[in-house]
Amino acid sequence: MRARTRMAVGALGALTAAGFLTGCGDAGSSGTNAPEQGASGAGCAPVAGDKLVVLTDDKKLQNTDNVLPAINAKAATPQLVAALDKVSAALDTAKLIELNRMVDIDRKTPQVAAKEFADANGVSQGVEKGPGGAVTVGAANFSESQLIAELYKIALTSAGYQVKVQTIGSRELYEPALEKGEIQVVPEYAATMAEFLNTKANGQNAEPVSSPELDKTVSALKAAGDKVGLTFGQPSQAQDQNAFAVTQAFADKYQLATLSDLAAKCSGKATVLAGPPECPQRPKCQAGLVQVYDFKAGSFSSLDAGGPQTKNALKTGAASVGLVFSSDAALAVS
Repeated sequence: MRARTRMAVGALGALTAAGFLTGCGDAGSSGTNAPEQGASGAGCAPVAGDKLVVLTDDKKLQNTDNVLPAINAKAATPQLVAALDKVSAALDTAKLIELNRMVDIDRKTPQVAAKEFADANGVSQGVEKGPGGAVTVGAANFSESQLIAELYKIALTSAGYQVKVQTIGSRELYEPALEKGEIQVVPEYAATMAEFLNTKANGQNAEPVSSPELDKTVSALKAAGDKVGLTFGQPSQAQDQNAFAVTQAFADKYQLATLSDLAAKCSGKATVLAGPPECPQRPKCQAGLVQVYDFKAGSFSSLDAGGPQTKNALKTGAASVGLVFSSDAALAVS
């Protein structure tokens, strides 16, 4: 669906679809290998189906990657921040999935999808007028970021600003521009941005500052932002982070709703976990499932990070459970 630098399978994995196509199939054309962690028991064989559902991360393996606006501190007037917070208040994960569906599946433009959402959710209503002036909203080079940037444009225009959206690319490009004030606002993800600023200041081996607790993550994010002239609006309830999906048919057959259910009922030889090649070693992927949930798959299928290979493996019955992103448009398809 998209490629972006984010914490997809570890603290700072730079994940692109191209990168995950290498290393597949070393132990056979399917790229399926026995995992390092041994599995005993029968497990749960894959069940094909068109609908994908996410299993609840009930023990909070993943950190909180809630969507929120990152703002150049010099541009952060109360009215500008309040307008951006209107967008945060309107967004949750289910709505973000629907927005992504509108673009990635229905093929609407980000501008059209954002306007339809803003009109339906009152994003422009009751917005206080600010001092005005030009505002550039930066966006990363994937559709979800562009969608949210367009929502920010709508809210800020209602507050009296002259707004343009500029797609810039990766965080390594747009974050320095935000610090310098070359752009004033960009959509961000709380845990990913917190770790980006943390490692930028303290080195790649810095102790992580993000957390499964949103308040702790945002506190760390704001502290890091204060040092470089960045501030942040209110986090939305929308999250785009690692998640583990199964087909609805698989969940129904084995009566699963949570990752604890998966571990209790499906650890064993028949269970196939799908994800990027790094997954077995990464603390937010297979290694984390073992450590936090004591889930042990029978085999691991080396595919991509939440991309078409993994989703296709689930739908065709080649994988039992796979790594996806929690706001993936495919999760809206019935």
